[in-house]
Amino acid sequence: RFIGTIADISEQKKAALGYLNEAWAEARHDGVDGDCLAQASLFAALAELVGTYGEDAVAKFVEGFPGRIRNGEFSVTLARQ
Repeated sequence: RFIGTIADISEQKKAALGYLNEAWAEARHDGVDGDCLAQASLFAALAELVGTYGEDAVAKFVEGFPGRIRNGEFSVTLARQ
């Protein structure tokens, strides 16, 4: 079970990403469009955050997204072989 230490939170985030990647792959395999998945995932994530922290805190959190996106923080580059 996960407790609140930094190491545990890091492991919990890794586990969560693994679950999401599996669900994503299964949905894509079943023919769900990637853009639809992305939009639904963003909605679900933001709804969870709003439920946990409130609208004002989440609005402040996402204010930094444009710069983070432009800086490539969410870009996935594949290594060329």
